[in-house]
Amino acid sequence: MGWISRPRARWRAATGLVAAALLGALSVTALGTTPAAAASKESVGHRIDLGNGHHDWLGSYQVGGKDVFCVSFHLKAPDTGEEYQPGDPLRTKWGDPLPANEAADISYLLLRYGNTKNNDEAAALAHLLHSWTAKPRSDADLKPGLPPDKIGYNAPDYLNKLRAASSAAADDVAKMTAEAEASRGPWTASVTAPKGDQHVGQAADWTVTVKNAKGKGVADVPVKLTATDANVGAAVPASESGSGNAAPQAAQSDTTVKTGADGTVKVKLTPTGDQPKLVASLSAPADVPRVQNPVNANGKVQNVVSTGGEKKLTAQGVVAIAKPGKVQVTKTDAKTGKGIGGATLRITGKDRKSPATAQDGKPLNGPDGQPVVVTTSGDNGVAAVENLLAPQEICVVEVNAPPGYTNAFDPKNPPAACGSLQPGGTLALTVANTPNEVPHAIPAGDQPVAMARGTVETSFSVPGLSGLGALVLAGSALVGLAARRSARR
Repeated sequence: MGWISRPRARWRAATGLVAAALLGALSVTALGTTPAAAASKESVGHRIDLGNGHHDWLGSYQVGGKDVFCVSFHLKAPDTGEEYQPGDPLRTKWGDPLPANEAADISYLLLRYGNTKNNDEAAALAHLLHSWTAKPRSDADLKPGLPPDKIGYNAPDYLNKLRAASSAAADDVAKMTAEAEASRGPWTASVTAPKGDQHVGQAADWTVTVKNAKGKGVADVPVKLTATDANVGAAVPASESGSGNAAPQAAQSDTTVKTGADGTVKVKLTPTGDQPKLVASLSAPADVPRVQNPVNANGKVQNVVSTGGEKKLTAQGVVAIAKPGKVQVTKTDAKTGKGIGGATLRITGKDRKSPATAQDGKPLNGPDGQPVVVTTSGDNGVAAVENLLAPQEICVVEVNAPPGYTNAFDPKNPPAACGSLQPGGTLALTVANTPNEVPHAIPAGDQPVAMARGTVETSFSVPGLSGLGALVLAGSALVGLAARRSARR
């Protein structure tokens, strides 16, 4: 289940030491008098009336500028300047190991509520900590008059006194108990990348999941996301992912989001390089809180759990970037199949108008803002464009016909060729041009008259060709008449 949603509840920062630590016991003082531990300072919680002018404090203390909680019931509360050194895993007041489930519950509650500023939550947390760490082994541990290091914590009796002080605090005891059981660690975290290849410059959904010891999602967990060769954009709205995710954020290399009700959060990740990676890091409950021992206590001052029961948990995901493709276009003579150099062609998308897309996700435009133009060169008439996004549909469209091929060129329907470019592949396209037609020699009478041919291109209109034929025939008649006259002489 998710966190108890109280307005003043706060998560501690995901890095550094947890603000709250566990300390030893409840202090017992006479009302209206100066407490024996004058240097200790009650912080957040409730005073519990014990009768006869005495009270106990259920809540946090301020030690070294931090809010801390006592766990060893009835030992001396530490003063604000107490010094500690690293110790062993937290045990019961009697020196026995804590049951695994209780140790996990303590770690979870410290992580979740260790720095609460809510009096009811702080009192409920202190009560639960004493209930687990100072649980009586038998009724003998509850006999009146036992010294502070021998007496146990009478949980039912203190819960009734807590209810008298604040019914909301007593209700929080039940809520936090159920929450700890449902969400206790050890947690696991995972990052799931999109299936298949991703493309540079194109955003896709990545999913981060946090699960508890029972394999169920943990809600409202702050997760720091760090991207490499990519930018993290907005969290996917709840309407799309089915969970309450963070508000949209601008694309950046790192950000912090919270898991939704199902323990997941989806974010948009846009690759900017060839090896995009997303790392998720979060604070999770430790298996067993570790204590710190007071340096100069003589066995009378509480031990402290300074980590708050938390440990760092990380997970990462990687995805392959689709390899770029290459387009190779060959311009050929439609009759001979030979290559044609000097032909200009645009590289476009499937519609033959919009630009193709480069590997970086940007449109492949030329200086004029139109789809880029390439020119074929050499005897083979080849031009190539590399580093194209794949897969995509590519077309090459002729811009201007090369010399000698203008007659068959229609600017409204220019020659073109299209195909599908695959990742890492080369799309070979061929555009053929029909050469201009050049008139051959035309025979006239017995002696053919040869016509001159242009070296690049020659064209004639149909009326011009008819006039030229009439002149050739007239010339032949004159030559024949002259020959007959010469014969009669």
